[in-house]
Amino acid sequence: MFLALLLIPIIGSALTFAWRKPSARYLALGLAVVQLIISLLMLQQLDYGKTVDSALQYSINLPWSDFLQSRLSLGLDGMSMLFVLLTNILVPLVILSSFNEKGGYPSSFYALILLMQFGLVGVFTSLDGFLFYVFWEVTLIPIWFICGIWGQEDKRIRVTTKFFVFTFVGSLFMLAGLIYVYNHAASFALLDMYRVDFTLTQQHVVFWLIFLAFAVKLPIFPFHTWQADTYTYSPTQGSMLLSGIMLKMAVFGVLRYLLPIVPAAVMGMSGQVVFILAVLGVVYGALVAIVQSDIKRIIAFSSFSHIGLIVAGIFASAFMTLNGTFTFQGGEGALIQSFAHGINVAGLFYCADVLYKKFKTRDIRNMGGLAKVAPRFAVLFMIIAFGTMAVPLTNGFIGEFILLKSISDFNTMAVMIAGLTVIFAAVYVLRMYGKAMFGKGDERVLSSIKDISGLEFTVLGSLSVLVIVLGVMPQGLLQMVNSSLKFIYLSMVS
Repeated sequence: MFLALLLIPIIGSALTFAWRKPSARYLALGLAVVQLIISLLMLQQLDYGKTVDSALQYSINLPWSDFLQSRLSLGLDGMSMLFVLLTNILVPLVILSSFNEKGGYPSSFYALILLMQFGLVGVFTSLDGFLFYVFWEVTLIPIWFICGIWGQEDKRIRVTTKFFVFTFVGSLFMLAGLIYVYNHAASFALLDMYRVDFTLTQQHVVFWLIFLAFAVKLPIFPFHTWQADTYTYSPTQGSMLLSGIMLKMAVFGVLRYLLPIVPAAVMGMSGQVVFILAVLGVVYGALVAIVQSDIKRIIAFSSFSHIGLIVAGIFASAFMTLNGTFTFQGGEGALIQSFAHGINVAGLFYCADVLYKKFKTRDIRNMGGLAKVAPRFAVLFMIIAFGTMAVPLTNGFIGEFILLKSISDFNTMAVMIAGLTVIFAAVYVLRMYGKAMFGKGDERVLSSIKDISGLEFTVLGSLSVLVIVLGVMPQGLLQMVNSSLKFIYLSMVS
């Protein structure tokens, strides 16, 4: 099943590209659904107690390059499974969300989505540094074409090129860092890279070489300047993929490839700088979101703010662990919140697409009164909005609570600043929702608007169910990542 998980997207991408018929979208959707079913079957059987230092239940380890001392080494532990599951839940919904586009998309569009799915699964399962970099770069190619070709308005080429340059340059720094580690480990194998004994100066150098790629992809302040424009001018499906899944590669990378390799740098000035930038990003992103009128930019800066909290939580637990108080609570909150954020932000971008199609504008000041003519949409939009605000019994609550608790345990002043996200998120989300749903709308426009279609209801309904179910029953996700995180944070002090 693990081999199928890797091969179905890449083979499906080639088949979909060659199909060259409108029905190619059904082929892509069918393959994505099969991928999801396989993921759920593996999830049911996975032993979460096994980590990457043990014989993983699902793994592939084949010769690749003796010259580079690199192998086709891939495996699934609980943390990998979490992100693979998120990927394979969202991809079929992303494909389905495109079915109501006027004129439709060509087969190449769906082939690129499947190619991106292949790269994402590869990133989340790689146990070899060079292989991780290869898959990391594979994901960049399809999203560049998706956003650059099918994006909105004339600015799409400029903003997509900026995104490509930022990401590609960051990736080159990461490659340099991985090669530096390889020169000391004599291998790209993950566990061999963990065992390298660097001096403090070397650790700081490696930290920034590798982290720059993650800083851009997350992004954190001040590496975020590409994000809002790219999310705004990308097609809805591109925005959903970028925000819902792609930035999670960096969260995964920080935990899997940064903390255990350079723990002294994490504990030192480098880690403290990142922590400060992350906390500042929480407030900065939220404040900018509050004053935006373009609904996609509101969502973009909302995402930026939420990611800052995730990064701050990861490093807060790292600081405490390295100071002698072992805890992986921040990492736990980060992973749960990453999963919830993926669901919520994909839902918000799809809601923005629905609003754009109904009002012919992204400006919330020109919307209003939709709740009375589209009650089904109003309810589903409200559920996803509540998840974004971390209302109790929604998926965003437990992760945000754990993150704030971990930051509070580390630094009271930091949590007082980061905790403002609870207030600010309510401000920009309720402002966005209130303007669109209850504002004074143009009666002539509203008279021609109908409620969401069955297809739109399916996509938003599926995401809304996840918001509620994961909010009421988060324990399964917490158990899934427990052993993986314990191993990662213990590796920092061993």
